[in-house]
Amino acid sequence: MYSEKVMDHFKNPRNVGEIDNPDGVGEVGNPVCGDIMKIFLKVENNTIVDAKFKTFGCGAAIASSSMATELVRGKTLEEAWDVSNKAVAEALEGLPPIKMHCSVLAEEGIHKAINDYRKKQGLPLWEEKHPHSHEHGEDLTCAH
Repeated sequence: MYSEKVMDHFKNPRNVGEIDNPDGVGEVGNPVCGDIMKIFLKVENNTIVDAKFKTFGCGAAIASSSMATELVRGKTLEEAWDVSNKAVAEALEGLPPIKMHCSVLAEEGIHKAINDYRKKQGLPLWEEKHPHSHEHGEDLTCAH
């Protein structure tokens, strides 16, 4: 059911924990299944120099958080904003359709953390492109 990459990021998640005095924090959750994801960012010169996460949820949610933090590290805020749930799922070598919502949460967590940073800097918030998976008619319900 899960790719080796998903299992690897679930069993050996990268970037777990919190950042002291983060520049941006994004917390998202899916009330249907209870997954809760918190993403922490450290930003220097418009670049994400560190990203960490704390996730309460299924293996796919943990793997999605882990991969998302890996994908945004070293990227500019603009580049990180464009990391889609599809990119997270592809980097994990696929997620089962009933778990695609986990990658959507990861994307939304990154967006919220970036907007939290922008708010703290007195900058206008960027508009969410909510969420890609609805365009493809994917079922975002949760089946734990």
